[in-house]
Amino acid sequence: MNIDMKNIEALRELFAEPRKVVIVGHTNPDGDAIGSSLALAEVLTARGHKVACTLPNNYPYYLRWIPNSESIIIYRNDEEHITDKIIGEADVIVCADMNSLSRADALGEAVAKNSTAKRVLIDHHLFPSEGFDIVFSHPESSSTAFLMYTVIVALYGKEAVNEKIATQLYVGIMTDTGNFAFSHLTPELFEAVAALSATGIDIPQIYNNVYNSFTEGRARLFGYTINRKMKTLLGGKVAYMSLTEEEMRRFWFQQGDNEGFVNYPLSIKKMKMSAMFTAQQGFIRVSLRSRGDIDVDTFARRYFNGGGHKNAAGGKSFVSMEETIEHYIKSVNEYHEEGLV
Repeated sequence: MNIDMKNIEALRELFAEPRKVVIVGHTNPDGDAIGSSLALAEVLTARGHKVACTLPNNYPYYLRWIPNSESIIIYRNDEEHITDKIIGEADVIVCADMNSLSRADALGEAVAKNSTAKRVLIDHHLFPSEGFDIVFSHPESSSTAFLMYTVIVALYGKEAVNEKIATQLYVGIMTDTGNFAFSHLTPELFEAVAALSATGIDIPQIYNNVYNSFTEGRARLFGYTINRKMKTLLGGKVAYMSLTEEEMRRFWFQQGDNEGFVNYPLSIKKMKMSAMFTAQQGFIRVSLRSRGDIDVDTFARRYFNGGGHKNAAGGKSFVSMEETIEHYIKSVNEYHEEGLV
């Protein structure tokens, strides 16, 4: 991964003296958004900057052990509007793991109101929006956490990454690569992981904290979803699942309990593409996964006003669950007729 050294020098100059910095992540934050944001915050705080991390809404319970995660300000829960004040006074605003302010919903709108702060983008999604002063956009990176590691090392050297920062970054890398099972698994990535491991992080414990800390309700919800809700199309090459609010309440749903469900159909040998439809307040969240040459980023952009990566993308639907599924089936058939699935 080739980082533009002009951008590194611009960032170095920007952080040459103490600044008020706000780091922003996307709605429905995952391990990559949280880990990369916290790691940068730790690095900058150690160098005299006043740093705040904020997210649009809460993050899954199984990520709340990540070092310093308790310091994150959740915008949706901020009834005293402390976040608005912090953002308004910021000298620098960093958007991590998001290609546009729109991915942060109301928090993104708050950021847009600060027209004087320098804006920095550090992200690995396609099609970054305009309006940033310094841009690190690398879709070829497996995760924003790996990109963040590369930026931190370019700025301050490997010695800037201590065990706490390495833990934060490893969580981001591990979760966004599906524990090193997805694409963009380059020699550079494993060299970075080796360097993180050398700081003394407990990799088996990190894995257990993330993947073996679910509730009984989540296990039962998973069984119900796979057994009762998984449907297939095109002779078993495409799958979809859906969960209504009533179904989630039945299994004591907590945010993040359905994380990873969309990946499971791809464990079936001939499966090429999978979708998960989850009812939210006011819309239906669409999660898409694929393998090989099946491009769900294009699919999400074309049919669900979304986007992401070639093999992992998402979007939203503002009609009923039944209409959403009907639209998906029609779209899959159209995609198939074009030879795209």
